[in-house]
Amino acid sequence: MRLHVASAVIACLGLSILPPVKAIASEDTKPTIGAIVAAAITPLMKQYGIPGMAVGVVSSGHEYVFTYGVVSKVTGLPVTHDTLFEIGSISKIFNATLASYAQLDGDLSLSDMASQYLPSLRGTAFDKVSLIELGTYTPGGMPLQVLDGIDNNAKLIAYYKDWKPAYAPGTVRTYSNLSIGLLGFIAAKTMHADYATLLQNQMFPALGLHHSFMSIPASEAGNYAQGYEDDDTPIRMTFDPLTPETGGVRITAGDLLRFLAINMDDVSVDTAWQRAATATHIGYFQTNSGGMVQDLVWEQYRLPVTLSALEAGNSYGVILDPHPVTAISPPLPPRMDVLLDKTGSTNGFGAYVAFIAADGLAVVLLANKNYPIPARVSTAYQILTQLDANVPKG
Repeated sequence: MRLHVASAVIACLGLSILPPVKAIASEDTKPTIGAIVAAAITPLMKQYGIPGMAVGVVSSGHEYVFTYGVVSKVTGLPVTHDTLFEIGSISKIFNATLASYAQLDGDLSLSDMASQYLPSLRGTAFDKVSLIELGTYTPGGMPLQVLDGIDNNAKLIAYYKDWKPAYAPGTVRTYSNLSIGLLGFIAAKTMHADYATLLQNQMFPALGLHHSFMSIPASEAGNYAQGYEDDDTPIRMTFDPLTPETGGVRITAGDLLRFLAINMDDVSVDTAWQRAATATHIGYFQTNSGGMVQDLVWEQYRLPVTLSALEAGNSYGVILDPHPVTAISPPLPPRMDVLLDKTGSTNGFGAYVAFIAADGLAVVLLANKNYPIPARVSTAYQILTQLDANVPKG
């Protein structure tokens, strides 16, 4: 089964504003879409023992959010449209958007070397590592996670100062929180504010994301889902110095769906932020993983795309192992005839997002259990292909 483009292929993503996406509150308002989603989600939750999920869909210019199960096995309260989920590394797309916004605002240039913005890193390997390379996981081979014992910014900077690349920058992709985390750290520094504060007080309001949080206020504590490990042990996220930049967003399905709609240019927001989101879709590196192109955090697949290609690009090997890449010169401009996606996990939550701007389709999967990534990808693919086949295009 293949995802196909139902509209004409458009080379570049424009900045025209389409009619606002409408929020649909109940599954009953669109039984066909509700049935498609339920057919995919109900067996998924049963197979992996997922307590609760919220699923968002954009189709034919409308938004739909469907909720299943409970926020907590102890309380038994149902998941609602207000339920907040941890999204792990999907938080990185906000990091990329902030860096893109900082470039548009003249605070930085993504082609500059990282040490230009951090004097403490001058004379180190970061004299030859660009911000683009940080945002595409290609600085030269950084660890996946912040190492144990690095529990403050001083120790983090000391680590960066001592870091020695295993590969020439721009030649090998190694998925790394330390890489993209440094990009967010630098972007916030150039904007003269704390990273989490910038997202909470500037980005989220500008984008109309009113149920998105870097820290959970007391008024929202009851909406914060309880996460569960594989053995059903309750757990929530732990923090290190780069957690805000790499995995710190807690968000509702509706807000995350709106963010995808913004990336699809389907809702009207401030022009600068729209341009910033669009610029994160530039393709910088070609990988050998299912034909995946590495954008600024986003992972891009040319249509038509097969399930096997998506599974290859989102495999654990791609996440955990180094992979040679080829720089695309000049970089690919943003385009609509592609699928963009991102996975995200914490110890107790699993998430996945994907969208196809040309077809006006998007899907958000949020769960309060960290279940396997291949299952997320195949479930989202099932929903997207069913929508592509069954939902009339406007």
